[in-house]
Amino acid sequence: MGPKAKKSGSKKKRITKADRLKQLQEEEEKRQKEEEEARVKYEKEEMERLEIQRTEKEKLQKLEAKDLERRNEELEELYLLEACFPEAEKLKRDSRLLSQWKHYTQCDGSPDPSISQEINTFISLWKEEANETFEAVTAKSKLVLNLIEKLKLILLETPSYDLQEKNIIQYQGSILELQELLHLKFNIATEILLRQASTLADLDSGNMEKVIRDENVTLYVWANLKKNPRYRSIRFSETQIGFEIPRILATSDIALRLLHTHYDHVTPLGPVPTAPQEHTSTVTYFGKDEVKSVEAAVSKDLQEEYNEQENESNAVHEEETKVDEQGGIEGQTSSVQEEPEATKYELEMKLLSETVSAAQLLLLENAPEKPYFSEENEVDLCQFTALGGVHHLDILELPPQCKPRKGWMIVEILKEGLQKYTYPPETAEDFETENAFPPIEVMLEVHENVIFFENPVVARWDAEGKHWKTDGISNVSYKSEDRLITFSLETLGPVTLIQDAHVNMPYQSWELRPLDVNKVLLTVTTVFTEIQIQIKENLCMLASIKLNDKKHSSILEEKWMTPVSFIIALKEAGLNIFPTGHSHFYVVINYKLPLVEVKAYRQMALLSSAFAFGWSKWNTVCDSKKVVFQVREHLPKEEPIQNPNWTLLMFSGDRAQSLKINESSDAFSEALKEETEFHSTLYHMVKDFASKEAMKKVRCSNCQFVDSVCHMLLSTRLLSYS
Repeated sequence: MGPKAKKSGSKKKRITKADRLKQLQEEEEKRQKEEEEARVKYEKEEMERLEIQRTEKEKLQKLEAKDLERRNEELEELYLLEACFPEAEKLKRDSRLLSQWKHYTQCDGSPDPSISQEINTFISLWKEEANETFEAVTAKSKLVLNLIEKLKLILLETPSYDLQEKNIIQYQGSILELQELLHLKFNIATEILLRQASTLADLDSGNMEKVIRDENVTLYVWANLKKNPRYRSIRFSETQIGFEIPRILATSDIALRLLHTHYDHVTPLGPVPTAPQEHTSTVTYFGKDEVKSVEAAVSKDLQEEYNEQENESNAVHEEETKVDEQGGIEGQTSSVQEEPEATKYELEMKLLSETVSAAQLLLLENAPEKPYFSEENEVDLCQFTALGGVHHLDILELPPQCKPRKGWMIVEILKEGLQKYTYPPETAEDFETENAFPPIEVMLEVHENVIFFENPVVARWDAEGKHWKTDGISNVSYKSEDRLITFSLETLGPVTLIQDAHVNMPYQSWELRPLDVNKVLLTVTTVFTEIQIQIKENLCMLASIKLNDKKHSSILEEKWMTPVSFIIALKEAGLNIFPTGHSHFYVVINYKLPLVEVKAYRQMALLSSAFAFGWSKWNTVCDSKKVVFQVREHLPKEEPIQNPNWTLLMFSGDRAQSLKINESSDAFSEALKEETEFHSTLYHMVKDFASKEAMKKVRCSNCQFVDSVCHMLLSTRLLSYS
């Protein structure tokens, strides 16, 4: 046999202590080397970062210095462009004077409501007219309502600095007198109608029922002639409107009247915004002093010129000097007179510019305190608004009826006139049961021209407290498809339907886009609706409404109105997108400094002929001293772009910049966009990337158009309420 093979798996060599120390030393050296490399790398990166930061800082400092250097020049150019605002105000003043003159020259017999003598004469003469039928009063009411509307527009359209306290008292007094007289005339006409109830009785029921419709008023009246205790359900013909009356009323000598006025003459007149006294007086006296000083300087210059001319002329022959002197004086006088006229005009426009700016700022002023109400269930008219007019519900005592006598109609006329029937009676001693006077059920149709985004709330008028209340009303049911609301009232009286005035606030988004020369489209999107408003020159129009993404027709569409009239009409239709000074108490807003807002709206209006502006989600992230929105050049002849390229701008009132981020960025940053600069105005900011054609359109914008766009932006407060 051969020799045995050696075993392959010999024992591992043991690691000595020296080897272990060597291994640890190598690992330590490796770790130190890695740490050193990491430190060197970090220092290098930190140096690079600091260098970038330093260069960025230097770049920003240079841009800031450049912005500061041209600041005065840019502000001067903006001042010249913003001269359109006082110019527009001057045109509005001229227009008001012209309308007064036109009314004077028309001689149509209607009074000028702003002249107290004329309106007082009109009221006195109408009071003397007797025995007017309901149809006659309805016809006359058109003129009366027109006069009331004119007075309200004077109070709203006249700038606060042009309104004197005595004028406000006079106009509001005239409004109240006209309202009270109109309602009195309707009461008298109702009494005349009810005297003829027996002659107008229905053949089937034996009772009288009458419906008179007009564009401003609808009368529903029912006279209980038969007193049938089983006839307790009253429905007016061809309507769902009516009453469910208790047995005691069905057997009483009464009439039921529902007078639906499509206007509201019950709610007290709101306060008229007035400019702070200090500002008004300062501007007024400053203006007078300036004008006087200019006139004094002018007269002095004229005198000096005249004296100089006279002295020179004495050195020449008398005959020649007379001719020369006359010609010279005339020439010098005309040239000097031209100069002060220009100076006075510039001064007037400067003062007007200051007062217009102050009035615009006043529009954005928030009330410091929430209104306080002492009574429970009182309607807060700062939070809610009455819509669809007022329904005057009355139980009336049936007046003596006309009786035929030998071809004559004889009627007993009560000296006290139309009397209300007290229900429930003040003393109920003769009635044992507690439910002898149950509530009266009322069924009303909601006005077709009013939009309720939520179920309407019924409110009744408290004549003693002079306010709307929600108590004493039960079993309210609303059928939105039929626009029918049913409820029970303990006592009949004026009722109205109210809605939260801020149901469409805050807005979800908005866009302002040019349509044509001096014509833009403002789109405001809310939770419930999308409202599109067209603006051109000094007029506004409702372009379209969408409810739940479906087009909704409105009586206001295609009707051009002045901005103030348009805002009133939209509010009355339930489309309120116009915050008030108290709105911030009822809506979670994105507060911005009023001065920043005003400057932004003014400059957006200036640019609106050629640039589109849009909502940005980053506006809610930046602080109250800055606003952020999107902007892009948009010439009206351009075709609609699927995904337009918007630029994101941030504006602080005295500095505008393009932001590096966009709407789809993950986080907000105020970093400046590459290859852009700081500017002191929005106008010069967009000028950097705008075409010559766009800037030409901006400079050629109509002053009334710019003013109207600005007024609508100030009224909607898009940057704070979206």
